[in-house]
Amino acid sequence: MSSPARPTTLGALKESGYAPRTVKQELRDNLRRQLAGGDKLFPGILGYERTVIPAIVNAVLARHDFILLGLRGQAKTRLLRALTSQLDEAIPILAGSEINDDPVAPISTWGRKLVDDAGDDAPVEWLTRDARYNEKLATPDVSISDLLGDIDPIKAATRKLTYADPEVIHFGLVPRTNRGIFAINELPDLAPRIQVGLLNLLEERDLQIRGFTVRMPLDLLMVFSANPEDYTNRGSIITPLKDRISSQIMTHYPQEMAVSRRITDQEAWTERESPVTIPDEFRRLIEEIAFVARESELVDQTSGVSARMPISALEVLHSNLERRALATGDSPLYPRVCDLPMLLPALTGKLEMVYEGEQQGVEVVTRQIIGEAVKRVFTEHFPEVGRELGSGSEDDAGPYAAIVQWFADGNSVELSDEQPFAEYAAELARVPGLMDLTDDHGNSPQARALAAELILEGLHQHVKLARQDLDSGVTYEEVVKFQLLRRNREPMESDFN
Repeated sequence: MSSPARPTTLGALKESGYAPRTVKQELRDNLRRQLAGGDKLFPGILGYERTVIPAIVNAVLARHDFILLGLRGQAKTRLLRALTSQLDEAIPILAGSEINDDPVAPISTWGRKLVDDAGDDAPVEWLTRDARYNEKLATPDVSISDLLGDIDPIKAATRKLTYADPEVIHFGLVPRTNRGIFAINELPDLAPRIQVGLLNLLEERDLQIRGFTVRMPLDLLMVFSANPEDYTNRGSIITPLKDRISSQIMTHYPQEMAVSRRITDQEAWTERESPVTIPDEFRRLIEEIAFVARESELVDQTSGVSARMPISALEVLHSNLERRALATGDSPLYPRVCDLPMLLPALTGKLEMVYEGEQQGVEVVTRQIIGEAVKRVFTEHFPEVGRELGSGSEDDAGPYAAIVQWFADGNSVELSDEQPFAEYAAELARVPGLMDLTDDHGNSPQARALAAELILEGLHQHVKLARQDLDSGVTYEEVVKFQLLRRNREPMESDFN
């Protein structure tokens, strides 16, 4: 059944029983209805169900303008854009109005004249909820004209009006969002003199353009986002403006691994032509890299480690597996630990270093972070590393003793992300006892090979084996031999240490 036609004139709109509401009251009414009906609020936003979302709901119910404070990659902009789901499907405006005049109560000089001249025949059109949201990224070059508007001398000359006439104003983004939601992202980057221009908007709701006060009761929900470091330490938001923002809401990174994985699954582009299998422990490893980075003393935690990092890393991992499959013809596609260095382009650009980290270099620090993540996953899935000293003495003990001893006898293993699977698996099978430890880690040869390589990397992270980088591959060998070799050549960073 088709929905009834919407009124197209002011008279028809009045007959329909339309009653004006402020945008804040509209949001409040619709949100109350959604809460009473048990509707899911902010679909696609994960991890905020008991923290951020209740705070936003409270702010909307209180009819507050509010600011979201959080580090990068915490879905602040997505949350602000999702507010449109609490708006009506469409609202009536005077056709042709620059500032979305309510046909029943126009606020612009143009709108009032139209209603006075046309009466009930004044044309009405409908504005959808998505068209009622505007946002501006705050940068130092943003001007008052961009946000509020300016005097248009051409309009004044054409219509033979003085600059004191409201009709010569060219409206900016904010008044053009009248009866909607206006967001300013990264508010601290807005110049203080521009922030002053927002004071009247948040309190008195009138405009001041070129010293000419326009008494125009704008109907807006003003929302903002900012980095809390900028907000509290740099003092970039002027105090009177902070005072006028009624609610301040803190966002955060995923606090649980399961939530982080759900976010990555939801956002990462993994629907590729080639089918890829990412085992649970490797997915955990991707997420663990971000968690380790958020704890690292070498990473600037005031800048944050974006949730986009594991998303980008998973996408690059899929691409690397695609690249290998096209070159080798392998199927099914499984990841390898030696794929991890290929993820560096997705990681290094998302990490800001403190001074000590800059001294070491972002790539070196990132490799260390990957190594710690591997160590955590290895510790969770495999037996504890014991006294496997690799000396060949009677003191050697533990499940990895035979493996360490084999390397101590002068043997080594060379693995690459470009090897065909048969060659890769055969190289791992050379290590006595290694594959026996993978019986409980998958039924497929690919899953067991991954588990075997994870054991070698875990032993390396526990300083039982040495590791050398060889372009697109790595070599595992005896620690003592590796140390002797390093004394006779230039230092070379290990891939993960």
